[in-house]
Amino acid sequence: MKEKSAGKKAISFANGAVNLAALTLILLLLAFAGYALWDSGQLYHAADKAQYAVYKPTAENEGKTFGQLQALNAEVIAWLSVYGTNIDYPVTQAADNTKYVNTNAEGVYSLSGAIFLDCANRSDFSDFNSILYGHHMERKAMFGEIGTFADKKVFDTHRYGNLYCGGKDYGIAFFAFVHCDAYDNTVFAANVQEAARKDYLDDLLEKAAFQRDIGVTADDRIVLLSTCSTGSTNGRDILIGRITDTTYADPFANGQTSDPNAGTGADGRTGFFAVLPRWLPALLLVLAALLPAAALVKRHKRKQRERRRQDRWHGNMQ
Repeated sequence: MKEKSAGKKAISFANGAVNLAALTLILLLLAFAGYALWDSGQLYHAADKAQYAVYKPTAENEGKTFGQLQALNAEVIAWLSVYGTNIDYPVTQAADNTKYVNTNAEGVYSLSGAIFLDCANRSDFSDFNSILYGHHMERKAMFGEIGTFADKKVFDTHRYGNLYCGGKDYGIAFFAFVHCDAYDNTVFAANVQEAARKDYLDDLLEKAAFQRDIGVTADDRIVLLSTCSTGSTNGRDILIGRITDTTYADPFANGQTSDPNAGTGADGRTGFFAVLPRWLPALLLVLAALLPAAALVKRHKRKQRERRRQDRWHGNMQ
């Protein structure tokens, strides 16, 4: 009888240990999911254009705060705005095209990086074609809205932007949206020389999903805003504009017109569905842990009930 009692205690202890291990695993995964959500929030907070608003050069502050940003980081060279979007950021340039993938405009390590000019371009945007890069991020951060120009309505209603460089404002008139491969060297060739400019421009227009004729020629200066595409692994979405000495009023300022994307996520979703991507991966991770853990606990409880029935049966037989 003592052996049977000791066996029951051992079985009960083992079952308790298994249940405790399953519960611990669930709590650890929940904690990890919570951390993942917090970390994601921190990432998007760091990339929010509001973090840089104090540095934006305006007529009111005469670029003084922009000068303060340049004092923090001498590789800040310009400020880019795309009217009607959240693209309103300082522009950086380094000796290579890797530094600002994970460094922000203040020169501090950050996964959100910064908007940066191709290292092969001149920093005053005097080249025929200048290429700007930025991360495609959710919540309309960095270049997260470039992909929305694949919607013709967005392309048709968001025509202008502004480039502040060298103490002067320049206008940007957007005329084409291109989707291409990241390894397309015919597109990602910065500072194209005079003899090849017409062919380069013709190739861009041939590749364009949308374009409008604003009279761009090989004698103009153009700027390409490039970011990763969500549609393909190596895909790139590129918004292309002409840099002009004429500046354009922001048609989205002071309620002069309505933004077709106002109040929506970057892909047009609202409310619950607009924030869904932020926590969906963590939720799936938790569910993936809960289901097998729950099945494990259920199996052990079933085994316990079976052992109790067997014990009662043996007891009745004696």
